[in-house]
Amino acid sequence: MATETQTGLSKHLRGVTVTTLACLAGVAAAVASGVVVGTDPASATNRLTLGILAGFIALQLPVLRVVGVDVSDFGAKDYLYVGFMTFTLWFITFAIMLTAGVTL
Repeated sequence: MATETQTGLSKHLRGVTVTTLACLAGVAAAVASGVVVGTDPASATNRLTLGILAGFIALQLPVLRVVGVDVSDFGAKDYLYVGFMTFTLWFITFAIMLTAGVTL
């Protein structure tokens, strides 16, 4: 049987939950960046998009607590993982939106 954490989630389910939330937050941050800043080529250099990304990264920790993930045992590696995954999905999604000229 899988080892359970203090919150009752197995380590596998905890990892899947953290990864899924980080990826979805990255896509949501890209969509929010497109809505707030726009998707024209000039929007690619707007620094407000990075602020939106940082807000979505910071917003994940309270959401993870609500979902049932114990974030008190997160180390530097876990925080870097969440930030990297969120950034990666944000970057890919926002780049596709800028290249395709999506109108939001």
